[in-house]
Amino acid sequence: MSAFNAVRLRVKPGREADFLEAHRRADSSWPGMRRANIIKTGDRSYCVLAEWDSMEALAAARPMMIATLDSFRDTLEDLGGGLGVTDPVSGPVVLQLK
Repeated sequence: MSAFNAVRLRVKPGREADFLEAHRRADSSWPGMRRANIIKTGDRSYCVLAEWDSMEALAAARPMMIATLDSFRDTLEDLGGGLGVTDPVSGPVVLQLK
């Protein structure tokens, strides 16, 4: 089965266009990544969701994910609670519903 990662972020006021443009410019041809989407979850709040062939493919892409994050890190606001600017989670699919 595949794997997913989700990263919750909050963009600084006035920086949403910069945040989205950085993703448009990013190389997203990472081996094993099936698809990725950015959803807006609230005022300046976003979540990046990606599906991967496997947890191994996801893990192998972490350096590329961090490099991409570094390209727009200045657009992000600290989430508080010791999280920093991102709140990432990932895991393998354990039940496919559709």
